[in-house]
Amino acid sequence: MTQYLADAQTTADRSAPSADWWRSAVIYQVYPRSFADGNGDGMGDLPGIRSRLPYLRELGVDAVWLSPFYASPQADAGYDVADYRAIDPMFGTLLDADGLIRDAHDLGLRIIVDLVPNHSSDAHEWFRRALAEGPASPLRERYHFRPGKGVDGELPPNDWESIFGGPAWTRTENPDGTPGDWYLHLFAPEQPDFNWNHPAVADEFRSILRFWLDMGVDGFRVDVAHGLVKAEGLPDIGANEQLKLLGNDVMPFFDQDGVHEIYRAWRKILDEYPGDRIAVAEAWTPTVERTANYVRPDELHQAFNFQYLGTHWDAAELREVIDASLDAMRPVGAPATWVLSNHDVTRHATRFAGPPAGTQIREAGDRELGLRRARAATLLMLALPGSAYLYQGEELGLPDVTDLPDEVRQDPAFGRTEGQDGFRDGCRVPIPWTTGGSSYGFGTGGSWLPQPDSWAALSVEAQTGDPDSTLELYRSALAVRGEHPGLGAGDSVQWLDAPEGVLAFGRAGGFVCTVNTTGAPVRIPAPGRVLLASSAVDHAGGEAELPADSAVWWTV
Repeated sequence: MTQYLADAQTTADRSAPSADWWRSAVIYQVYPRSFADGNGDGMGDLPGIRSRLPYLRELGVDAVWLSPFYASPQADAGYDVADYRAIDPMFGTLLDADGLIRDAHDLGLRIIVDLVPNHSSDAHEWFRRALAEGPASPLRERYHFRPGKGVDGELPPNDWESIFGGPAWTRTENPDGTPGDWYLHLFAPEQPDFNWNHPAVADEFRSILRFWLDMGVDGFRVDVAHGLVKAEGLPDIGANEQLKLLGNDVMPFFDQDGVHEIYRAWRKILDEYPGDRIAVAEAWTPTVERTANYVRPDELHQAFNFQYLGTHWDAAELREVIDASLDAMRPVGAPATWVLSNHDVTRHATRFAGPPAGTQIREAGDRELGLRRARAATLLMLALPGSAYLYQGEELGLPDVTDLPDEVRQDPAFGRTEGQDGFRDGCRVPIPWTTGGSSYGFGTGGSWLPQPDSWAALSVEAQTGDPDSTLELYRSALAVRGEHPGLGAGDSVQWLDAPEGVLAFGRAGGFVCTVNTTGAPVRIPAPGRVLLASSAVDHAGGEAELPADSAVWWTV
């Protein structure tokens, strides 16, 4: 049972403008094709999102991050951008984007849009012309075109592998039909990498930033922020299965020091605009200390904490990564960020449903166990100092859909070898809004990925008003977080003595969080009065019994 302390101390109105709002913000990720369908074609769109903004305001988030909605052939769900200043017709128009931004601001919500600067679509005008004009085209210098190795150039220029599997190079055909040079694509062949050493690329993206800032967006989530600069000479790595090395070593195509000059230039542009505009780095780095380089005072504002996302449901591991995250961000004056799910990883209600198995798994596991741990993990995350990210549908306790038929999958990595496993569709299934209809309220024309029959009971309609539901737990948690003086921004926690398998920490303002990561109840001295709990707590006589896999917020 969730419990909510109605008389928690109230702070400023959430909708009021505030400097450094991003230091404590709860940011909700919307995956546009799977959030809400406004025109009944089975695909989510901007009008659908716009119609559901009041729901997000009621949920209690501070900002909404939109995954790409730009003009694109959709080879990688919009992360292959053909025109950075146009809306793909499947999502709507620029007028729809303008209306969405305005409505969000009227509701006190900020809008963050995805920016994809590492690569474009192969349908981008620059790349199309580079191919059509042949080897002498100056536009080829804006990408990484290279002659191949071997007697006839039949081998790739180096041994780099695509994140999606196979070589990171594709050979072109010259206008006369003869085999041509190769081009670099760290992801799908339809996503050629930009050459950020060329001044035209930097100029173009400064212009793109200003275009969207002038439209009124409040910030950018920078896709593959660690990938823009490649090592001089594009050297061989000398290893196979390079995906297994990511996150352990600085690669010649990731986390190169040259990226930081780019972000210092972007920060100057962001600072020119009123309203505290921000940029958030998606930066996969070997350590949180290297992640901190992206959020130095003159660079970006936040960086995703992937080390935390990948941590197992274990008290000792969680404490270690929490301390490391806070310690890394404190010297650069940036907030730590906390995230449990996104559009690229298995939802945490499924990841926590069985033994530790990484961030992309294929087994459904124990649904009850996964949900219990997911609810507790959410309260832990929202109690930590800094900014938190929620992925659409996690507030409904949605699991990954692990049994999608192969023929409906659309992840471009599906079917490739030695790359991402291609099972990201499971976290991208459209979310349910109502208990009935062709797509449980997602839209009037079905949904682009099939939804399980069990999702009727997980819909917004089914959970609203049920005090035991996961949705109401999130609403209560975000309300308390916005009101309690001890929650939100900060850079430290005070660890308290606790039994093995239990986390206990305090924050300013008389707040304590306890988390039992074990599979059995644990008795502890009651720290105070219960504010909120992920599972019903038995507390009397100065003691409390923490249920298995649970979290409790206390006021002292």
